Amino acid sequence: MEDPRYQFEDSDKGRQDILDEYTLLLAEVSARMPGVFATIPPQLVEVVRVPKFSEVGSAGAYYNAPSMDGTRPGRFFANLRDVKETPKWSMKTLAYHEGIPGHHFQISIAQNLDLPLARSRLPFTAYTEGWALYAEQLAYEVGMYNDDPPGDLGRLQAELFRAVRLVVDTGMHYKKWSREQAITYMVETTGMAEGDVTAEIERYSVMPGQACAYKIGMLKILELRERAKAALGSKFDLKKFHSVVLDNGPLPLTVLEKVVDTWVAEQRSF
Repeated sequence: MEDPRYQFEDSDKGRQDILDEYTLLLAEVSARMPGVFATIPPQLVEVVRVPKFSEVGSAGAYYNAPSMDGTRPGRFFANLRDVKETPKWSMKTLAYHEGIPGHHFQISIAQNLDLPLARSRLPFTAYTEGWALYAEQLAYEVGMYNDDPPGDLGRLQAELFRAVRLVVDTGMHYKKWSREQAITYMVETTGMAEGDVTAEIERYSVMPGQACAYKIGMLKILELRERAKAALGSKFDLKKFHSVVLDNGPLPLTVLEKVVDTWVAEQRSF
């Protein structure tokens, strides 16, 4: 975590370097997306700093959707309160989750659909965050980590983070863990910075089950993809699968499953 080879300078320049690196990573992954998506949203995404006044209580990063009138791009907010919270090997996975092909693709594509406003904006957490975790794996599958072993270790560390989330969420809300107990467990198990962990735990404290929804959603999307592959064989098209998942706006997982199963049945009939 603190190896100087993977740390940015603790200065204004170092913080700007973090923003620039995220911008570069998003440009690199964006170039790969036409190979796996039929629809590339026209909205752009920019990397900006979390406002200083809200750094302490904010997550390590988050995404804000583009404006509905198209005058403002999507924004990937990076928390720069402590440069040690952003080791270089961790940045790819976060960029793919919050930006491309994660939240930026899912939310921007939904904004462009001819749907009632509620249908394009409803926050079904298991769907939206499940998609963002799926996006992390998709980036791995298209080769974004092929020449970057430290970055791939960062991806695996993020997988550990997801597993720990399941433990601390159920620990606090079912087993009655204290805030401090949850923070200690997460720091010791993941190696994350305590400031970053504290912000995460305080979020879970007031949003029971929200952290669990990420992995549940990802597993369902992967299950549906593998089911479609098995049913369609050579007819399976990854671009079309992604369109089915994204081109109906955010959905409850039970509805998403019906949508995918209907598409599979239609493809088999051709």
